[in-house]
Amino acid sequence: MVQQDIVYEGMKKLGFSEYESKAYLKLLERYPVNGYTLSKESGIPRSRIYDVLQSLMEKQMVFEQVEGKNRLYHPVEPKIFLKKAKSVYEDVFSDIEQFTARIHQEYDESGNLVVINGRENIIDFINHLVRQAKRRIAISIWEEDLEDVLAELQRAIDRGIVVRGIYFGENSPFEHLVPHRRMSRYKAQKKQRYISIITDGDTVLSGVVSRGQKSRATWTQDEGFIEMSEDYIAHDIAINLYSSSLAGKKYQKFEEFLENVYHHYYHYSEEETLHYKKLL
Repeated sequence: MVQQDIVYEGMKKLGFSEYESKAYLKLLERYPVNGYTLSKESGIPRSRIYDVLQSLMEKQMVFEQVEGKNRLYHPVEPKIFLKKAKSVYEDVFSDIEQFTARIHQEYDESGNLVVINGRENIIDFINHLVRQAKRRIAISIWEEDLEDVLAELQRAIDRGIVVRGIYFGENSPFEHLVPHRRMSRYKAQKKQRYISIITDGDTVLSGVVSRGQKSRATWTQDEGFIEMSEDYIAHDIAINLYSSSLAGKKYQKFEEFLENVYHHYYHYSEEETLHYKKLL
């Protein structure tokens, strides 16, 4: 796209029609001119040129000079035009910012639960949350899903965001993502992949991401939900770090203790318990 076309597109975004843009830019090249000459040199039909000029005068982009029966047209200086355009849009943005901030404060959505459907939408939203993070990120994520948020997490770390969490996979790519113990056993027990992410301690997204378009996750700013999710991730990190610190009989005894806890909590059958015990 040539530079002139880029300018045309930019002026369209500012609310000018194609003919208005052509007329103004042509006037900058040669002025003062009458409507007939401007029509001929700009390619704007004669049947439209005076409507276009009238519109530009109303927008204070062009002014008219009357000399007897002649009407000549001058463009407003580009610096004045741009300064005016910036001022208008700054005022618009300021008004929108103030109004939306006020109604957002008036409407407390901290307790709302927003459901996001589809794995792709969930991943996109997670990347958005990571980009918006200011201080810290807590995350519980599987190897299959980390690849799709890896780049944003790395950028967050590079800008000083603290990232902590639990990783369901081999060879964690980040120092403070703790690998989950006994993944074969865990996969046999859980069947589904899920994800939880908490940003800055004030927003959380959590849900299942292994069902493709049928995946569902919930986003909220509810304090109780956030605290529960923080505790879950912190507990998972503690268990797995402690397990990895043990060796020999101490490790074996700890795993047997956990198996008994799982057996009684989930009410596994003896056959299920024996099966899980064999999985690493």
